[in-house]
Amino acid sequence: MEILLAYIGIAIMTAGTFVASSIGVTITGNAVIGAMKKNPDAFGTYLLLSALPASQGLYGLVAFFMLQGLLVEGISQLAAYAILTLGIMMAVAGLYSSIRQAQVCANGITATGAGHNVTAATMVMAVFPELYAILSLLVVILTSFALNL
Repeated sequence: MEILLAYIGIAIMTAGTFVASSIGVTITGNAVIGAMKKNPDAFGTYLLLSALPASQGLYGLVAFFMLQGLLVEGISQLAAYAILTLGIMMAVAGLYSSIRQAQVCANGITATGAGHNVTAATMVMAVFPELYAILSLLVVILTSFALNL
C-alpha cells in the first residue's frame, strides 16, 4: 500500500508540473500571437519571455529523478506519505507559479509588441513567481536527502 501512495505522489507531482508549464506557455503563446500583429520583428524577445513558464515542468522532472530511488518495495510509511505530500506541494506550487509567471511574461510581451523596451524588467519580475517553484524543488531535494538516511 505504501508504494502505491508514493507512486501517486510522483504522478501528481509530474503531471501537475507538466500541466502547469503547458498552461503557462499557452498564456504566453497567446500573447505572442497578439504581439506579432503589431511588431513581428521582436519574435526573439517574445520567444524568450514565452519560454519562462516552461521551467516548472522541468522542476517536476528533476524532483522525479530525486525521488525515484525511494520507490522500492518495502518503502516505509513515512517515506510514502512524504512523497505523496511532496507531490501535492510541487503540483500546487508549480501550477500557481507558472500561471502567475505567465501573466507577468504575457504583459511584458504585450508591452514589447506595443514598442516599449521592457524585456529586462519583465524577466526580473518573472523571477519572483518562479522563486516559489524553485523553493518547492528545494524542499523535495532536502527531503529526499533526509529520507535516504
